Amino acid sequence: MAEASGVSRQTVSNVLNAPHRVRAATRERVERVIAELGYHPNRLARSLRASSPGMVGYRLQPVATESVAAIHDRFLHALAEAGQADDHHVLVFTAADPEGESERCTALWRTGAVSGVVLYDISPHDPRPERLAAAGVPFAAFGRTATGTEHYSWVDVDNAAGTAAAVDHLVAAGHRRIGFLGWPEGTSVGDARARGWLTAMDRHGLLAESHRLDVRAGADTMANGTRLMAELLDRPEPPTSVVAATDTLGAGVLQAMRDRGLRPGDDVAVVGFDDTPAASALGLSSLRQPIEEAGRLIMAELVRLTGNGRGTAIPQLNRLLEPELIVRSSSARG
Repeated sequence: MAEASGVSRQTVSNVLNAPHRVRAATRERVERVIAELGYHPNRLARSLRASSPGMVGYRLQPVATESVAAIHDRFLHALAEAGQADDHHVLVFTAADPEGESERCTALWRTGAVSGVVLYDISPHDPRPERLAAAGVPFAAFGRTATGTEHYSWVDVDNAAGTAAAVDHLVAAGHRRIGFLGWPEGTSVGDARARGWLTAMDRHGLLAESHRLDVRAGADTMANGTRLMAELLDRPEPPTSVVAATDTLGAGVLQAMRDRGLRPGDDVAVVGFDDTPAASALGLSSLRQPIEEAGRLIMAELVRLTGNGRGTAIPQLNRLLEPELIVRSSSARG
């Protein structure tokens, strides 16, 4: 930069840190070169190296309305807790959309504010992994895209295995008409959970009577869970059990049953997903995600990636974790 500006390194330093010491014409020339080269002052990086632990960037997700889920909060806590062992901390920030998040992550890394970043809530065709990889930003993701997963580090939950386990549990209890409440198509998590239900129903030979009757989809709110369950209960042959893609939808299912005087577990069995505190309070059977393990693995991977030096070729972490079915009164006959 000093060479491109035709000045000394000290002059460049003065422009960045003490511009009043530099003549206006020289300062303008140096600032023009800085802008052309896209240079970002690395003051924070120098400060962090001197006296602060490593920082990992993480976009704070928007608050979900009408949801009982707390997965995002649990994951953030798991990340922060896992980082303490390696003297790393989480730097949270906000962004309006994935493009803004990619730009923010890149800027934070280039200025030295963070040594790497964590991506959350990955969609099938998410542009963020490719953008960050192109910019050279070290990152690890909770979730994975539909393609290209061999090119970056990720940890994901086997959502399909979770809903399949729920179906197996209900079949073992004698159920044959097993409904499913899910999300509209197009999300990695929602599509995987629907696929697990479909695969398990097919394996048990139950699709012929169930797939057209009981599969419904809607936004992840309690109100939608209640509305969709009411539709299922109005069918000539309603399901005797339901797998809900989230505890939020599951809580809505329980409300629809209460509205009609039905008893969870005895009249209709219900299984949710995510094992939120609300599921425990409502007696809702649910699939528990290994969030704490995911947080530990992702933080350890970032520490590993950022500790190897830029340009060092190391294998990526690709890990699929299986959820655990927690059986409660909503799917166990009294």
